[in-house]
Amino acid sequence: MYKRILVAVDGSETSRRAFEAALDLAKAMGSTLQPFYVVENTPMYFDAPGYDPSILRNQMIAQGKELAEDMDKAMSERGVQGAMVTGEASSLDDVPTLVLNAAKAQGADLIVMGTHGRRGFQRLILGSVAERCVRQSALPVLLIPTAAGSTQTGAE
Repeated sequence: MYKRILVAVDGSETSRRAFEAALDLAKAMGSTLQPFYVVENTPMYFDAPGYDPSILRNQMIAQGKELAEDMDKAMSERGVQGAMVTGEASSLDDVPTLVLNAAKAQGADLIVMGTHGRRGFQRLILGSVAERCVRQSALPVLLIPTAAGSTQTGAE
């Protein structure tokens, strides 16, 4: 059903769960999987005295490389084709725009993402990345909630 799946990852626990769900789906369907990581430049700190945006940017780039290694290894172990791609957010291209553009460029049939990532404060101001992707996407979007995979107690 889905031949090409894009999964948005940001290093958060929820995005790791989204990656695992996308990996399982890609394995079951014989799909290509493309993890997509965004280096986000947070403009609200640029005018702060003593703030050097290159420090945060370099940390995010390093995190992206680390994620790429982990995810490429997991995909290889499961026999799933694909590789991580990185984008960089700007004042013109925010995270949801980059995710949707990457899905279009890849020819994705499905976008998978977590409901909450590392961008908690921005979510309060601008609305969540996941919500904006769902609203603006012409593709199906599979949302993996924060509680997915956690052990829950209670009646079954």
